[in-house]
Amino acid sequence: MTDATRDIEALIDLMARLPGLGPRSARRAVLHLIKKRGQLMAPLARAMAEVATTARECANCGNFGIADICDICRDPRRATGEICVVEDVADLWAMERGHAFKGRYHVLGGTLSALDAIGPDELRIPHLLSRVKSEGISEVILALNATVDGQTTAHYIADRLDGAGVTVTSLAQGVPIGGELDYLDDGTISAALRARRSV
Repeated sequence: MTDATRDIEALIDLMARLPGLGPRSARRAVLHLIKKRGQLMAPLARAMAEVATTARECANCGNFGIADICDICRDPRRATGEICVVEDVADLWAMERGHAFKGRYHVLGGTLSALDAIGPDELRIPHLLSRVKSEGISEVILALNATVDGQTTAHYIADRLDGAGVTVTSLAQGVPIGGELDYLDDGTISAALRARRSV
């Protein structure tokens, strides 16, 4: 194997470690990058090198940015008294794409899991509780995934905030816009039925 082939194989191996990419997809992606070296690969390499040196986790909420405190936490217009609690930064970014929430966020970094020995101290739950007190929060919105671990985490947080003088809410769950009942799973249909409202 030549040095050039070894470098390409090493790049394919690294790409295959990315979520959603297996060895075959990584091979196709690398071949595409090599063919588009000037327009795609070189700018991508520069951007990745830049992000590798500048990206950092927000000390307040856990989002990623280029400063110790992210743009959302620094924005005074976001100080609405509402905190939206999410499992991961990807969930925060998904919420931001909807442009519906104007408050601040708190990234837990996962969910409680007895099987994986992940307790409250392994997550950012203690920091959330201190933020609720120090920032004068009036509502905590639990935007956690509708999994067993996600719901266990939501119940734990709600219990810890009981008596703290804060409203604890969760996202509605049910039929998505444009969804057809025939294509939905039983759990989604049940959640939609429980969350029904008057027309």
